[in-house]
Amino acid sequence: MNKTDLWKRYSSFLCHSPEIGLSLDISRMKFDDGFLDRMEPAMQQAFAEMRELEKGAIANPDEGRMVGHYWLRNPSLAPSPEIQLEIDAAIDQVATFSDQIHIGAIRGQNNQKFTKMLIIGIGGSALGPQFVADALSSSTDKMKPLFLDNTDPDGFDRLFAELGSEISSTLTIVISKSGSTKETRNGMLEAQAAYRNAGLDFSRHAVAVTGEGSELDKLAQAEGWLERFPMWDWIGGRTSVTSTVGLLPAALQGINIKQLLAGARVSDQVTRHIETRRNPAALMALMWHYATNGRGEKDLVMLPYKDRLLLFSRYLQQLIMESIGKEFDRNGTVVNQGMAVYGNKGSTDQHAYVQQLREGVANFFVTFIEVLKDRDSQSMRVEDGITSGDFLFGFFQGTRTALYDKGRESLTITVQQVDPFTIGALIALFERTVGLYASLININAYHQPGVEAGKKAAGAVISLQSSVMELLEREQRNMTASEIADTLNIPEEAEAVFAIMRHLSANPDRGVKVNLIGSVTEWTFST
Repeated sequence: MNKTDLWKRYSSFLCHSPEIGLSLDISRMKFDDGFLDRMEPAMQQAFAEMRELEKGAIANPDEGRMVGHYWLRNPSLAPSPEIQLEIDAAIDQVATFSDQIHIGAIRGQNNQKFTKMLIIGIGGSALGPQFVADALSSSTDKMKPLFLDNTDPDGFDRLFAELGSEISSTLTIVISKSGSTKETRNGMLEAQAAYRNAGLDFSRHAVAVTGEGSELDKLAQAEGWLERFPMWDWIGGRTSVTSTVGLLPAALQGINIKQLLAGARVSDQVTRHIETRRNPAALMALMWHYATNGRGEKDLVMLPYKDRLLLFSRYLQQLIMESIGKEFDRNGTVVNQGMAVYGNKGSTDQHAYVQQLREGVANFFVTFIEVLKDRDSQSMRVEDGITSGDFLFGFFQGTRTALYDKGRESLTITVQQVDPFTIGALIALFERTVGLYASLININAYHQPGVEAGKKAAGAVISLQSSVMELLEREQRNMTASEIADTLNIPEEAEAVFAIMRHLSANPDRGVKVNLIGSVTEWTFST
């Protein structure tokens, strides 16, 4: 297709949404002229399902719960006055508490004003807040955010070493809906120890974001933590960034959460349009369907041409892959759906993996994000009449063209600038796209049985470790992994026993000794 034809295709299919300062270009996707018409009945059914979702339909039958992240930015849509009041009250609570922290009315144990915050969470309780914090950070931030989002001991040590004596001016936010998430619990216990080692009372530096009556809620109340913020069962972790999960850290950092919520609210309004060509979320969902044959046959590569959007791909990995990656459809048929997401940033991508994207296996489609505004201040000229931003723009256009010339397809999202309103709009855009696409392929986007299966399997490993250690302490002799498994009457678990003992023996404080003579089947372990 020549450039004149491409311009006609671009102008014909460009979806411009001035209400949110965003446009979506689908012209470099090579769908045929009849594709949108053929998909229109399915798209209208997806709109209908989305309307029922927003009204409060049970969207997660596994847990018998509604899915209400859309109500968070427009509480008047909530299906009951009680929920509306709860949302309004939570937003007011976040604003009031943040103001009190900023003016120093609430201080740490040594009467120090809080200047840093440590967010402890995992999955949606960390990825959304991390993305927002990085995208909207500035030199005038009121508090610096730090994150513990794993159960890695070395990660704990690195972070607390970085904090050093500043831990006394650090507010810790523990985020867990149930209060029983092991990674978050472990991070909290490590944080408690770090505060205690610094001669500080953790409770005088801690707040909880959790479900009412959860283990964490009861602990925070019993120990007199500074504050407790609500999480509701109708909010999933991957769609929680516009709840207290994301709003509290953002407000404390100094981000305008009213603008963040406004961007999401207006984006919701735009993406409710039932005229498909005016709805960027609907068009993006259809392009996902076209690119992957509705079967996840290609990966989604996110390439935002803005440093501030680097973490967007990590955030979208959970939002999209946890929502779409399902073994069964809603009829119980095995479908093994999914769509892998990975990304970098422009123009780093050109020096990283665009070579493969252009000339290697064509198992992907790209979503570019273009930001029109380069910076707040005036740009210097790095060449005659040319700025650094001009080069960034040139590299984006060049990569888009180079990929298309090799038959690689792409979408382009263009926004005016990166600010709280735009970030809210992007979050809501992709949330809606995921929901619509899930309807198109007939899967439930709002449960995660695979995640729960992994948690149960991890629990079995921990239980096995306890049994193995009890046996070794009782036997007081050298034993191979197979001998340990046989003695416990679980010979089929010899490999798991070996992995457990190798891990423990690598950490001297665990008290496990290993004799490495012979093959791995001959290695012996003892306490």
